[in-house]
Amino acid sequence: MDTVIEVKDLCKEFKVYHHRKGFAGAFVNLFSRQHKIVRAVDGISFTVQRGEVVGYIGPNGAGKSTTIKMLTGILVPTSGYLTVNGYVPHRERKENAKRIGVVFGQRTHLWFDLPVQESFDLLRHIYQIPMKLYRENLERFDSILELHHFFQTPVRQLSLGQRMRADIAAALLHNPDVLFLDEPTIGLDVVAKERIRQFIRQINAERQVTIILTTHDLNDVEKLCERVILIDSARILYDGKLVAIRKLLSRERLLIVDYAEEYAYVELRHAVISHQEKTGVHYRFSLHENSIAELIGEMLERFRIVDLSVQEPEIEEVVRAIYERKLSLEQQVRVPL
Repeated sequence: MDTVIEVKDLCKEFKVYHHRKGFAGAFVNLFSRQHKIVRAVDGISFTVQRGEVVGYIGPNGAGKSTTIKMLTGILVPTSGYLTVNGYVPHRERKENAKRIGVVFGQRTHLWFDLPVQESFDLLRHIYQIPMKLYRENLERFDSILELHHFFQTPVRQLSLGQRMRADIAAALLHNPDVLFLDEPTIGLDVVAKERIRQFIRQINAERQVTIILTTHDLNDVEKLCERVILIDSARILYDGKLVAIRKLLSRERLLIVDYAEEYAYVELRHAVISHQEKTGVHYRFSLHENSIAELIGEMLERFRIVDLSVQEPEIEEVVRAIYERKLSLEQQVRVPL
């Protein structure tokens, strides 16, 4: 396969200055400033192949945004090696910018006081997009994102959902090979989220656009990504298929029961109650220690049951388990992909 992104032993350090308090402290700061070195990214390595959609996820402060800024050429690495489409982003910024698209969910790269159409026209001139390609892309994007409803509206007057649709379309006008999406569905309602997810899936399928997705909404990851990279404390904890994480760490199951009446005591010997509301009870149990049949048998002996179901834990629970266990690099190598 064609490698589009290559990252090896990448590090980024920042100086964090200590500011003394008070008037005397401010005076001393003028002549003597103390600082410490903080490593925001600590020796990470990965490759991404053409057409992959990769979820790059982790808690706040883990190093996700710093990594994306180095990949887009905004930040210069302290050490290590990275290329995007064969370009070193911080050295070949213009060449790299022509081949990538970037969407930051909390800020727009459109012109705030201009209508969406005029912002798009400016981007056409900046990227020197041929008129035929520009019109074809607009028509294609409009068919999925319904841009025509707000095409003449100033960007500052758009709703958050409309602005995100416009931003994603703008990032793809010049047919980039790589698309970086930073929280593309943040703050959106269910309908707007699904429309954007559908668009991302179609563009990836039709054009083989390589996509790096950073998000706190793990539903985005489940619906868009086969592969995830989990980063915490500036280091990669896991890099592999999403399904492999479930197999590795999904040792618990959720048993959801609706009893025929409210019972005073519904504890089970080998399960933990995670939620209870009137006749509805959610239990967590381990497949490695108990069988589903044993738990159901115990319930049938003690209670009358209207309905029950067994579910896998949500991806949030799986990711939390990874962070709690702090998987070592040696453990990662043994993960079945």
